[in-house]
Amino acid sequence: MSWQAIDAALSYVLFSYGGTPITVFQVLQIPASLLLAWFIVTRVGILIRKALVARKVTPDAVHLFSRIYLVITIAVLAITSLEILKIPLTAFAFVSGAVAIGVGFGAQNIINNFISGWILMWERPIRIGDFLEVGDTKGMVESINTRSTLIRRSDGVHMLVPNSQLLENTVINWTLIDKNARSFVRVGVAYGCDVELVAKLIRQVLDEQKSILKHPSANVLFEDFGDNALIFDAVFWVCANSEADIRQMRSNIRFRIYELFNQHQVVIAYPQRDVHIDGTINIQNNKVPDKNS
Repeated sequence: MSWQAIDAALSYVLFSYGGTPITVFQVLQIPASLLLAWFIVTRVGILIRKALVARKVTPDAVHLFSRIYLVITIAVLAITSLEILKIPLTAFAFVSGAVAIGVGFGAQNIINNFISGWILMWERPIRIGDFLEVGDTKGMVESINTRSTLIRRSDGVHMLVPNSQLLENTVINWTLIDKNARSFVRVGVAYGCDVELVAKLIRQVLDEQKSILKHPSANVLFEDFGDNALIFDAVFWVCANSEADIRQMRSNIRFRIYELFNQHQVVIAYPQRDVHIDGTINIQNNKVPDKNS
């Protein structure tokens, strides 16, 4: 095929808009230009992302920048493509009307979640790596997308939560200010035990745990006189990334308390019940004799 034939094929006019002819070359130029531009944009985005990570910028700030960079890039590429085809933006005025109709017929939730996602990324009430409590579910935020937020629960299951729910409902953020969390271990000892010794042993356990924060300081409380035991609470603060860290700390404290109590003959109480039988049981006939007989 000669160059003249190729040039004639590329110069073939497919259609005209507003008196401007649109040729095959212009149409083919669009995907080629978009692929090249997208390759350059993605490579630049990766380099900028690595530079931000190297400067120890927080993950949520890097994520926000990536989203803004992506939106601006798509807008520039779209406008550039229309300029190549010499198609004015007014040609797509009907799109705004279609979007308005779509909103009226059920796109409210999609747009609500989209706007909520940008609010979360911009105001940062919830950040990547935060430990959240949403209703009865607890988990760590892994990513904040434009429509939903990805949360990894404590049991390892991933959960997608619509962004609007995180803004409209009550959400407990355990790590909004810092990662410090308060917890306690409750233990009951039998009546008659030396309460001063019990408090001393629990205090020793708390002092031995290096993960327990010194400020605020840990405390031992004589909580209550229970039905079957004297109740003590070991209250402490830890720096934890998840609920699993706190549960592990409570487990370590309980192991150590049990060990020290055994060494000092401190009895850990358990429920006890006294059963009183009224009357004399006739073992032979398996009957209780009548009181009137």
